[in-house]
Formats: sequence, structure tokens, C-alpha cells
Amino acid sequence: MRLLKEKIAKLLLFSSAIVAASVIFGILAILLFYGLQAFREINPLKFAAGGVWNPDAYGEPKYGIIPLAVGSLFATIIALAIATPTGIASALFISDRLQGKARMLVKTLVEILAGIPSVVIGFFGLTFISLVITKAFGVYSGLNLLNGGILLAMMSLPTIISISEDALRAVPASYREAALGLGAHDWQAATRVILPAAKPGIIAALMLGFGRAVGETMAVLMVAGNAPIIARSLFDPIRTITTTIAIELGEVPFGTSHFYSLFALGLLLFVITLATNLLAESMLKREKGRYQI
Repeated sequence: MRLLKEKIAKLLLFSSAIVAASVIFGILAILLFYGLQAFREINPLKFAAGGVWNPDAYGEPKYGIIPLAVGSLFATIIALAIATPTGIASALFISDRLQGKARMLVKTLVEILAGIPSVVIGFFGLTFISLVITKAFGVYSGLNLLNGGILLAMMSLPTIISISEDALRAVPASYREAALGLGAHDWQAATRVILPAAKPGIIAALMLGFGRAVGETMAVLMVAGNAPIIARSLFDPIRTITTTIAIELGEVPFGTSHFYSLFALGLLLFVITLATNLLAESMLKREKGRYQI
């Protein structure tokens, strides 16, 4: 009976893995099927290097992804610039200073933050952060690149903190003991020994945070202004790849160049996020193997 239960469990786990992999490959197949059809009528060079996205332009529609890609990149850079020091410092505090129930409580609260719907965070940015930006910087609108970057940082923080904290705690206690034995203070041991030793895991956390930020849609759609232009300052509106798909796909006629171009955007986004997650997973595996955990 015990062997039978083990075989059933293995079969269920294997079936779940097959289903998950099949869904991913199915999504990729659909994106490839529809996305590649865009280049029957759209010049791939103009698509990849074009500076204007205006599918409804009179005469010749414009399908240049540069403004969308730059908008996604700028918002993600701002998000990581805010989330990286905050996330690493928070993870170091949780792993190094908190013990027992206090550490578990704080980490649980951080992970709960990851479950808050993005539309709720979008409402926060729309009603509070935008108001703070307009009053603090004297701009006419708080719906801009800065607002989008701040919200993406908030949404990336739980991932960065949780995985960084796991990486820091994976460092063997002997590292700290050796540092303390050589006369280092607790903070010196944490920042000069433990933190560098956990570097691969922290880098993986940042990469997963990048993937979380670049793939976010609803919150950015609500606060970034949704103008397909290249921002010249933090207070200019932007439109990202994800928000473009969300805004336009529901109203575009099926089978048109515009329709297929949106799937091409989805294919690009899929490749970026998949590559980021695979690289981060590889680094996490290397981190675990390094300490044999």
C-alpha cells in the first residue's frame, strides 16, 4: 500500500509538471503562430527600430516598438534603482537582526504584500502617489514615468526581499563565526562576509524582480500616462509593452496587421521574461550547490 501511494504521488507530480510545461509551450506556440504573421506586412527592421507606434495613423500605420520598449526599460530601471537597496537592506535586517517568531512574522507580511492585486496598488498610485508627485515637484500631472517606476518598485520588493533573505540565510554559520573570531563586529560580518557570500542568490532575486517589473500591466496602465513617446524626464508619460497589449488587443479587428503586431509584442515580452527567469533559476541552483543545501 505504501509503494502504491508513492507511485500515485509520483504520477500526480509528473502529470502536473507535464501540464505546466504543456501550457507554457502552448502559449509560446500561439505567440509564434500569430506574432510571426505580423512580418508578412510589417518590415521587421521598421518594427524593431521604428520610433513611432501609431497603428491608427492615416495612410501608413506605424508599428515601431522603440517608444514602448524604452518606456518598459525606463520604468524597470527606476523600479530596480529603488527596490535594490531597499530590498537588500530589508533582507539583511530580517536575516541578521530578527529571530524566531519576529522574523517569521515580518517575512510573512512581506510575502503577503506580493499577493495584493496590482489594481489595488494602482489605485494607491493613482490617488496618493500622483498627488505627492504633483505637489512635491510642481508638475501638472502625477501620471508619469516616476509614478510607474515607484509602483513597480513596490511590486518587485516582496520577491527581492524574500529570495535575498533565503540566500543570506543559506550562507553557513561558520562564515559569521570565522569573521567574529577575527574581531569583526556583527554589522561588519553581515556586510563584508555574509552579503558577498550570498551574492549569486541576491543577483537572482534582482533578476526575478526585474521579470516581475517588466511584466506588470495593470498598475502601470493606471499611473504612467499611456502616451507612446520616449520620455525626456521623469515627469513625462510613457506606455510600456504590456499596457499597449492590454489597451489595444480588445478592440483591434482580428487578422489585421495591428492584431498580429500585438502578438509580436507579446512574443518579445515572453522571450524577455522567460530568459530572465531561466537565468535567475540557474543562479539559484548554483547558489544551493555552492553550500550543498
